[in-house]
Parts: sequence; structure tokens; C-alpha cells
Amino acid sequence: MLTKEQIFIALENVADPEIPVMSVLDLGMITCVEVNAENTVVKMIPTYAACPATSFIKNHIEQHLKKEFPDENISVVVDNSIHWDTNRMSEAGKEKLKNFGIAPPRKHVGEVTSEMLLGAECPHCKSTNTVLRSPFGSTLCRAIQFCKNCHQTFEQFKPVVAE
Repeated sequence: MLTKEQIFIALENVADPEIPVMSVLDLGMITCVEVNAENTVVKMIPTYAACPATSFIKNHIEQHLKKEFPDENISVVVDNSIHWDTNRMSEAGKEKLKNFGIAPPRKHVGEVTSEMLLGAECPHCKSTNTVLRSPFGSTLCRAIQFCKNCHQTFEQFKPVVAE
């Protein structure tokens, strides 16, 4: 019989479509895996309520798991009981973001303020001598920053609090 551990190992290889160096596990998108004799259900949450990639990610997870375990009855459902927030990101995932050139979100304690976008650490030179260029980046979850030390523009993953 299939185990939760096998599912989690397989999910390590399911990349986010917008940040391909991060898995759905790195992002903290998986809320539950239920395995029994009849079927396996994987529950996931989108990173943003309006995330246009939610159905794509859901289908991608399902296809990957069915390819990995072709004889198993596996389904993926969106878990509406939990809201995602950036504190769900793994430390390994945040390191992957930095190495990819995106500043990770700051840890929060229940409240996100616009000041949390100030002084972001540049993923190129590690300086915090940075300026917020725009709170709106290439996707809903990112802001545009500029480093005054290395003169590089970079994106920062915005902190998000679960509602």
C-alpha cells in the first residue's frame, strides 16, 4: 500500500510554475495527505486566493503523482479550510528563492505592513541598502526592489498573512 512518506517524496519534485526552483512542499501548499486502502487524497492550498495558476498546479500535482504511482487512485483537492501565508514556506525554500534571485518574504507575527517591504536583502550582494521601486511585480505575490550597492533590480516575495 502507498504511504504518506512516498507521496511527500514525490511531491518534492512538483515545481511551482512561476518559481520552478521551489516545490509545492517548499511553498507550504500541501495541507494534508490521506492514504487508505481505496484511495489517496492530497489537499493543497493556493498561495493567493486569486492565483491564476491554482488549477494548473492542482492538475500538475495530480498528473505527477499518477505518473509516479500509476496503479493508485489519487486525487488532489483544493483545501478551502486553510488560508496560505508566507510563514508556511520552508527555510530551504527561502534559500532556493534567494539563489534564484528573489528576496524571500520576512517572517511575520500575524500582521503584514508595507514597511515589511522596506530594507529587503538583495539576493545578489546581500545588502539591505535597498529601495522599494514598486509594490507590484511580475505576479501578485512579488514586489520590485532596487539595490543601491550593486545597482541590481530584483523581486521580493511579498509577506502574506492568512485571513
